[in-house]
Amino acid sequence: MIFSPNELSSYLIIGAILFALGLFCVLTRRNAISVLMGVELILNSANVNYVAFSHFGSGNLDGQIYAMFVIMLAAAEAAVGLAIVLAIFQLFHTIDVEAAETLRE
Repeated sequence: MIFSPNELSSYLIIGAILFALGLFCVLTRRNAISVLMGVELILNSANVNYVAFSHFGSGNLDGQIYAMFVIMLAAAEAAVGLAIVLAIFQLFHTIDVEAAETLRE
């Protein structure tokens, strides 16, 4: 069995899989919403690692506190990111990331 809730390595494997999926999504997608979802997956993989190291390491609540800060950061990132995506959609009528390159010109 791959996942045993009594081992730190199981949580690290889950975090690594989430990080790899998020990185794949960020690097391969052209849709801005998909890129934002990939960033959210990366932040959630960090949360899994924070909580796992906190639980199996010192046993105090430091990891949970850091995870709460990351969740607040992810909420702010999602709000700002979606506002930027909506502005790009109103300007170019597409949410393709490549369309934002014309903003430099």
